[in-house]
Amino acid sequence: MSTSRSNLLDQIVSEQRRELWARAWKRFRSRPMSVIGLAIIVLIVLAALLAPVLAPYPEHVGKYTDFASALESPSLEHPMGTDHVGRDILSRVLFGYRISLMLVGVVLGFGVPSGVLLGLVAGYYGGWTETVIMRITDTALALPPLVMALAITSALQPTLWNAMIAVAALWWTWHTRLVQSIVSSERNEEYVQAAKLAGASSRHIMFREILPNCLSPILVKVTLDAGFVILIGAGLSFIGVGVQPPQPGLGTMVSQGTGYLPESWWFAIFPGTAIFVLVMGFNMLGDGLRDVFDVEVNR
Repeated sequence: MSTSRSNLLDQIVSEQRRELWARAWKRFRSRPMSVIGLAIIVLIVLAALLAPVLAPYPEHVGKYTDFASALESPSLEHPMGTDHVGRDILSRVLFGYRISLMLVGVVLGFGVPSGVLLGLVAGYYGGWTETVIMRITDTALALPPLVMALAITSALQPTLWNAMIAVAALWWTWHTRLVQSIVSSERNEEYVQAAKLAGASSRHIMFREILPNCLSPILVKVTLDAGFVILIGAGLSFIGVGVQPPQPGLGTMVSQGTGYLPESWWFAIFPGTAIFVLVMGFNMLGDGLRDVFDVEVNR
């Protein structure tokens, strides 16, 4: 009897969630800025995936020099011009998007699941479990991510992977704090008590009952975090402790190009604009999702 009651309850909750997501998608489509942000992200992801095909000079991504073509202004042959050693900037920007998106994937791929898991455990069980987890989280939150990343990459060899590890080392804290606050308020709701009375296990309640109600703010925060991760990664590359030449890091390209301003403005402006467009796309998408789901995510 209890099993059939639990199955009926799951069906009702599942149907309500499907209706909620359907209404959210309808509201999302009615917001032009959100759709534009999504379109920007989709186009950039496709451009990054198809970079070997779209790049006019894919060989310029590695160790390539052509000093005879150095610092050529934008033209039909080189739409974004060339850099100080004659490499096509458009080709390097397309591959630079790959590195930025890879950084986002690694950092959030580690930070979000680990932070969500810790937040679920802390918020659901409470007591000393919550105290221990949240005090560790508060301590980690006191360390600025950029400063911590700079310290780690300076201590280790400055490479792309070390930069990813450095940024990911503290990113779980934001999601732990977010999920813990949601679960703490949800654990006493009627649907949780009903699941307990139906004999559901703690694992079932956390991952099947409470976690789906956390997905909206988590999704909003992920999209907003992506922009922050890109900026931190570009900042590390700009000061020389992130992506190293000849890899086409967008921050590295901006750093190299600043030495040739204002005459060869395209060298720094186009990679900087590429960073701006990517971050703007994630922020527009995140703001749109926040309005759609009517959630507030603070940093």
